[in-house]
Amino acid sequence: MSDLPESLPSGDAPYRRIPLGPCHVDVTARDDGSLLVCSGEAAMPYPAKLTDKLSEGAAIHPHRLFLAVRKPDGDWQRMTYREAMDRVLRIAQSLLERGLSEERPIAILSGSSIEHALLALAAMHVGIPHCPVTPAYSLVSTDFAKLKHVLALLTPGLVFVDDGAAFDKAIVEVLPADVEVLTSTSPLVSRTSTPFEALQSRPASAQVSRASAAVMPDSTAKILFTSGSTGMPKGVINTQRMLSCNQAMFAQAFPVIFSQPPIIVSWLPWHHTSGANQMMGLTIFCGGSLYVDDGKPIPGEIGKTVANLREVAPTIYFSVPRGFAELIPYLRAQPELRQNFFSKLSLLYYSGAALGDSLVADLDELAVRTVGERIPMMCGYGATETAPLALATNWICSETGLAGLPVPGCELKLVPVAEKYEACLRGPHVTPGYWRQPELTRKLFDSDGFARMGDALSFVEPGNIARGLAFDGRLAEDFKLSTGTWVNVGTLRSKMILEAKGVFLDVVLAGENRDEIAALLLLDRAAAYALCDMNPQTTEWLELLAHPGLRAAVQTVLDTLARRSTGSSTRIARAIVLEEAPSAAAGELTDKGSINQRALLAHRSTLVDRLYAASPVPAVLVAQSTVK
Repeated sequence: MSDLPESLPSGDAPYRRIPLGPCHVDVTARDDGSLLVCSGEAAMPYPAKLTDKLSEGAAIHPHRLFLAVRKPDGDWQRMTYREAMDRVLRIAQSLLERGLSEERPIAILSGSSIEHALLALAAMHVGIPHCPVTPAYSLVSTDFAKLKHVLALLTPGLVFVDDGAAFDKAIVEVLPADVEVLTSTSPLVSRTSTPFEALQSRPASAQVSRASAAVMPDSTAKILFTSGSTGMPKGVINTQRMLSCNQAMFAQAFPVIFSQPPIIVSWLPWHHTSGANQMMGLTIFCGGSLYVDDGKPIPGEIGKTVANLREVAPTIYFSVPRGFAELIPYLRAQPELRQNFFSKLSLLYYSGAALGDSLVADLDELAVRTVGERIPMMCGYGATETAPLALATNWICSETGLAGLPVPGCELKLVPVAEKYEACLRGPHVTPGYWRQPELTRKLFDSDGFARMGDALSFVEPGNIARGLAFDGRLAEDFKLSTGTWVNVGTLRSKMILEAKGVFLDVVLAGENRDEIAALLLLDRAAAYALCDMNPQTTEWLELLAHPGLRAAVQTVLDTLARRSTGSSTRIARAIVLEEAPSAAAGELTDKGSINQRALLAHRSTLVDRLYAASPVPAVLVAQSTVK
């Protein structure tokens, strides 16, 4: 139970004062109907490669904590800046001796660890590309199809896995026998592997200095594969320049990060652009400390996150909307967690999906109750192809789900598509293309050299760019009804989540080539139990789903939206609550915890058919309002 009073302070409390960067932009209208939007500020300088900042940190603050990872015994394994740089140089020597190169890069198949970080940084320091691959391709997949695809494109000369026993089956099935495999916690079972410590046996020679000096800003630093939600993953080239300049872009938009060495506690995976580039990159660029959170924003794993945040007070906290939703019940119930979490916090930052107003209100109330002021909640827009930051909402505003405005150095072209604008981006943070996939690279760029993002943006206030731009969904997620009318999935989904006032964590819309739209609803479990005044410790989940209060609340949302609809393309006719949470193993969840819409619809096609049955089962709720 929470120790908070039933009536919490209102949203009128002041925000914690923090320095924020410029948000003025210049807009140029073109004859073809597109708009060019650029920051009115020049971009700040940045180093040729990110490891130059690591070297600088080792010299200026050698004993400052750089990285901490949980050990099996629960204690932290810590590494200072000096130790990190010393080990990076030794490992770089061993990598050069192995003749690794763009033709023979490094593949890292396991998750976040000290060894993962050292290997990646050593490779970057001497110009050897590396690729962190989601562990799911090795540990969850049964046919290893995506792992085979990725490694065939990479042709690695060296592969690292932390636990050789766990990865043994995937290695034997996929990797050629002549490719060296590094392991740290346990060796491979079925073939020979090299202990990670062997890479650090000798000090660096002048060869490392020469190789590092030869690394150019446009050299490939890493390859990050997209999730492959609509096909096989694409390898996005990340240059040294992309990684370095993107940290400068973030710091210029949010200079609060320079107010003190940032302390970051992050669960975001390192095979994803936010975790691999932003969390690690900002830590190094700003001389901060990164604590790797071994939890995830899902039931059964969020407890680890709670334990970490009870121990480590972040100065800036990054997550996705689901991460905040999972955390809020614990913040309500645990005063010590709440006090530690908000004590040093200057900024909350989300990405990946729209954040509901109710979540913001909850966080505001908890912060005011704990430290007497609200913590600014900011967000941004970007992609794997943009390293990731491109647009930022770096001003205090009441709206959620914004994309923001271009950060200094980023050029945005808004191209009219139907009733929306497609986001196209150009700048030093944009990828030169896809790894060894020239045809996909050609399709990525338009005739002006802008990368087509496939995302729709819209004006928060028509004609007033100063209010910012809002994310308006993936163009590829929109679909046509049988009438030929387009459904704007992003807008409709957001309206349903907002109308539910925190009860819906996410919504997946179905209806392609059908007569009407239907919704599959993912509930915020804590909010649903609270709505029905039921105890999750004593009430079964299926019992809650059948509760009249919950069904009435969902019915009210359906009916309200139906009354406001203007036709079949804006009316959600039916809905059903998901009994089972989305499955990462089935590809229904991305590594950041957001729902893969198309994968979930495909995997649950039987449930979708039940939604559209002529005589729907009782679990299906039908909107009680006619189309206008």
